[in-house]
Formats: sequence, C-alpha cells, structure tokens
Amino acid sequence: MPEKKHGKRYEELAKKIVRGREYSPDEGIKLIKETSTAKFDTTVELHLRMGVDPKQADQMVRGSAVLPNGTGKTVRVIVFAQGDRARDAQAAGADAVGAEDLAKRIEGGWLDFDVAIATPDMMAQVGKLGRTLGPRGLMPNPKSGTVTLDVAKAVKESKGGRIEFRVDKTGVIHTVVGKSSFSEKALVENLGTVMEAINRARPSGVKGDYIKSAYIASTQGPSVKLALSEALGITGRAAS
Repeated sequence: MPEKKHGKRYEELAKKIVRGREYSPDEGIKLIKETSTAKFDTTVELHLRMGVDPKQADQMVRGSAVLPNGTGKTVRVIVFAQGDRARDAQAAGADAVGAEDLAKRIEGGWLDFDVAIATPDMMAQVGKLGRTLGPRGLMPNPKSGTVTLDVAKAVKESKGGRIEFRVDKTGVIHTVVGKSSFSEKALVENLGTVMEAINRARPSGVKGDYIKSAYIASTQGPSVKLALSEALGITGRAAS
C-alpha cells in the first residue's frame, strides 16, 4: 500500500515530533496543541492498537466514559421511551423522544442525531432499525449505557461529555479526548479518564499485552506516540 502523501504544512509540523520517540502525556498533549494549526477547532483523537482478537467473542472491547471536561462537541440525542420515561428524557434535554413514531421517522431516512438511547422495553421496536443504526454505530447497547431505565442520566451524560469506544475489526480503538482549544490540563484529564475506562473494559479472554501502543493526533495533524506506562499512569490524576 503506497504511503500517504502529505502537504508542506503537515511536513513542517511533523518535524517538531521525533519519530519513534515515546512522549509523556503532558509532552504529547503540548505537541498536539502546537501542531494543530487548522482553521477550525480540531478534534484531539486517541488511537490504541490492542492486543486482542476482535473475531473472538470473549475478546471484544466495548464501553463508554464520561469525559470530565466534555468533548467540545454539541451532541444530538434521541430517546426511545414512553410515558414517564419519555417525559424524563424530554426534561433532561433530549432532542427527540418517541416510540413507533420515532422509529418510522428513522426508517424514512432521518438520521440527524449522534446518540440513540432506549429503555429496555423499546428494544423490540429499535431492533428493527439494526440495519440502519448498526453500521453507523448508533444502535443502543446495554454495555455502552444506551439501553437503560435511567434515561435522564443517559441523556445528560451523552450531552455532557460521554464517549463510546469499541475495538474495530483490525484490533484498533479510535476515540476522542476533546478539542485542541482545550487547556493542556483538561486534555490530560480527559485522556486519563478514557485510558482508565478502556483498561477497566479488558475482556477475560485476553492473554499477554492488552494495549500494545497509543497515539494521539489532532484532525489533519501529525500523530504523537505516547509512553504507554505513563499514559496508563495518569488515570489517578483525573480526579486530583
């Protein structure tokens, strides 16, 4: 596979990063902020190569985390619920709430939302939307906290900085830790929270190294390799 060609701006920025060197989270975040020079507020991403075989059911890594400093993104949330729980979802700030009517709206091609939440009793209805929601990563799931009776909490968390992560078929997790406009402290705290959540989600079937390597990057910017032991070591700092 031919190596991706980058423009002059990218190449100049990449010179600030020593290839092959592993940076501490503080150094890495600082470099990401310095090399994020796009004309918009870029997203800071985390990419982890995992020591798991995603084809094995007992090695699937999936979960969620609530970032202490948010994602910097406006999140549109819909909720499949009825009665009191529908009212709870509306009061919590859900962008759309419904049952069969909401399902029909989605079947008709409406997909202007980022997170779908459902109460357990609505999953028979939501399950019919699997072909539409599944490939887009929008299917409610108990493991990620989007199938729940406490819809108010789920809505607030989704809007307030909740992210989901899932290992892909190549054994990599791609997720976000915030925006490049965030302070270094805020990004490091968010990174610690994500690393802790992914570490907690370690499946019982995994032998050997669970996380093999960790990189952070901003949209359109070069990536920085993190010293894995230090990245895992910052988890306690998120609350300090």
